[in-house]
Amino acid sequence: MSVTLALSVEGLTVKTAIIAGLAIAALLLTGWRKPARAEPRSPLRPSRPGQPFQQPRQQTQQGILVEHLDTPMYRRPGPIRRVLALGASGGLGVLIGVLSAIAISFAIAFAVISLTNLLQR
Repeated sequence: MSVTLALSVEGLTVKTAIIAGLAIAALLLTGWRKPARAEPRSPLRPSRPGQPFQQPRQQTQQGILVEHLDTPMYRRPGPIRRVLALGASGGLGVLIGVLSAIAISFAIAFAVISLTNLLQR
């Protein structure tokens, strides 16, 4: 592949169109293979060839005993636990922000270095 094709607008447009087309085809094939919801079963049972449909036999279902128990009353967490949760979530937010900033800055630095090397050639 030449450098001009990789950096040209036409080349990027063609590659983007191919990727979008493949993604749409993958979505269509995924949806075609299996329905999203199960279809209800027919209440009629198929009979032997040449005979009309027959109604299914009535089945008696016996119930299952369920014991109903009261749940204990909900108590809100204490103020110390809330402050600890606030501090932990804030710390995690700062940590994720720092790590994502490092990753983005390395990606930008790599892109700038590689593009300037291409321009110097």
